[in-house]
Amino acid sequence: MVEQYFSAEPASEDVRRSLNVSVQGHDVQVETSNGVFSGSRVDLGTSVLLREVPDAPETGALLDLGCGWGPITLALSLASPHADVWSVDVNTRALELTAENAKRNGCTNVHVTACNEDGKPLATQPAGVCESMPDDLVFDAIWSNPPIRIGKDALHTLLMAWLPRLKPAGGVAYLVVQKNLGADSLVPWLASALGDDYEVSKYHSAKGYRVIEVVRNA
Repeated sequence: MVEQYFSAEPASEDVRRSLNVSVQGHDVQVETSNGVFSGSRVDLGTSVLLREVPDAPETGALLDLGCGWGPITLALSLASPHADVWSVDVNTRALELTAENAKRNGCTNVHVTACNEDGKPLATQPAGVCESMPDDLVFDAIWSNPPIRIGKDALHTLLMAWLPRLKPAGGVAYLVVQKNLGADSLVPWLASALGDDYEVSKYHSAKGYRVIEVVRNA
């Protein structure tokens, strides 16, 4: 059976590979491994997201939800060195890679946090690179290529664990989802689940992907 990238503790051998990639015009050197999402390249969905989103806020708290080995984290950190960039994932190997890739590229404003399968930060973080996240932390921006293949119910639970943590009166999230994996149906579901304090819309379409925008108004 092929190991899923959303396993908390990958059983596959941790074989590191070095890559030179570009994230929003920044050339970075990173390491990837087995058992993490898109371990051989920046995947197409992430590339679409990073190309189409507006500029990240220069300050505040920014979140990469489902960080994998960290391409979105690196983009946020390099674009906004005076912000605090938080990277969350269930996969502890992914979090270790993200932390190491941030350090390798001089991104000193990155914090990584391990979550449970419901998307909530673990009360006790694994020793090493992970940090506890304040319970009352809200985010000026959330960027995410969410793990669609965990299933609809689990995805909904994950998104509803984090999107309500957008900063009131202006916090904004951008999610990239394949059209054929339910992007168009996710828009009205999010609008209904989040309620009147949020605006949910399709922000952009490219290469079979939708970029969904979620704005918190109050």
